[in-house]
Amino acid sequence: MTADPALVRAVGLFVPLLATAAAAALRPPARRTLAAAILATAWQIVWLPALNLLAVHTGWWSFHAEGGTAAGLPVDLMLGWALLWGALPVLAGADRLPLPLVVAALTWFDLAAMPLAAPVVRLGGAWLLGEAVGVAVALVPGLLLARWTVRGRHLAVRAGMQVLLSGALMLAGPLALAAPRLPGGTTGLLTAAQLLAVPLLLGVVAVREFVQRGGGTPVPYDPPVRLVTSGPYAYVRNPMQLSITLSYALLGALALDWRLLAAAASAFAYGAGLADWHEGAGLRETYGAAWTEYRRGVRAWVPRARPWPGAATARLYVAQSCGPCTGFGRWIARREPTGLVLVPAETHPERLRRMRYETDDGAVRADGVAAVGRMLGHLHLGWAVLGWLLVVPGVRWFVQLCADAFGAGPRDIPHRASQPEPVAPRSGGKSTVSRPAGGAATSGLAAVSGAAANVPATVSGAAASGLAVVSGAAASGPAAPAPPR
Repeated sequence: MTADPALVRAVGLFVPLLATAAAAALRPPARRTLAAAILATAWQIVWLPALNLLAVHTGWWSFHAEGGTAAGLPVDLMLGWALLWGALPVLAGADRLPLPLVVAALTWFDLAAMPLAAPVVRLGGAWLLGEAVGVAVALVPGLLLARWTVRGRHLAVRAGMQVLLSGALMLAGPLALAAPRLPGGTTGLLTAAQLLAVPLLLGVVAVREFVQRGGGTPVPYDPPVRLVTSGPYAYVRNPMQLSITLSYALLGALALDWRLLAAAASAFAYGAGLADWHEGAGLRETYGAAWTEYRRGVRAWVPRARPWPGAATARLYVAQSCGPCTGFGRWIARREPTGLVLVPAETHPERLRRMRYETDDGAVRADGVAAVGRMLGHLHLGWAVLGWLLVVPGVRWFVQLCADAFGAGPRDIPHRASQPEPVAPRSGGKSTVSRPAGGAATSGLAAVSGAAANVPATVSGAAASGLAVVSGAAASGPAAPAPPR
């Protein structure tokens, strides 16, 4: 006897929905659990439709439904399936059970339910293969993302998974449904890709900054534990929202598609209205005067030309025993970086083999090309964009490989203990170092041994072209200007 299609679709939606509501009522979720439930469901919303489109294409199974469909898939069944594999196990406390047990239970239920979904779902001969693919790409990663979120583990991995989710839900999915027509064929697609590179890079690097400096993610219920004012946030307050808004606006302008322009306007209205009001109130309550000062110095939507001087400070360790490295240090000093101290690599507590970038709070440490990318963020917006590109994992690896091949690879840097007192330059002049709002010295490479005292001293302002001579404490604490003589 064939079941009523309407009954099949109703059961497929309302049984998971009511079970999820009951689980939330019986065990009110904590903030992290709620974040995990949202993320797990979002993961299924992205991957289950992709799985089912693949299943229809390969003949694993097919759908026969009238009304309430998108791309031929019953929306109600997709939502019910997403809750069954997403929010329901999270809210029911499945994170306290062994993962293989949870996967086995949900897979067994799915194997039993799929044949009962006829005539809406018609199974093909290889439908078990499709089920295995679904478990591998949708069920297991979604459960892992939820489990790591609840337990606060693997921050970088779950932030990367959130980036995939955001890109799929906020950009790729809507664009696939709208199917805008770009003029120029392949040339138009390449132009669009190049134009989108900058705003998309802005959003990805902003997420990275949340992870490295804030210790959290963009999800409101799994936020950073520290106020993030570095990286893109030293230039603009809403880099992620600006990224999405610019992406839609650029695509809308290229395709002359009013839907995309409307999406850009909606993203801006949401970010400038509800999100700014809600998130601003929370940040003001959490960080107080620090947030007020940051909000006063950095605009929400229009980037600064140079980084905010109140942003977190850092150090760049550059070898003085290497001629090209010393020249590079002078190049940096002439550009008067904001919130960055240049320090001889020879005085670092470790024996360095590459240029090293370290933030004063110890949250970020980068070597080689990654250190250069971080340093560029202290100059101005143009250099910062290049620096953000250099720290993207694949790009960073390739550029580092090229640099090593062309002679800029690791080398033995002689180690030298720092001196307790500042060493004055032999020229007899004063050594002055400019300071940002946070008090950290920003101009010049610190020289801490007599052997280095013959290097011209950096002066503040436009004359910042040499190497500043400051105390040996610069290797482990904020650099101080040399006293006048």
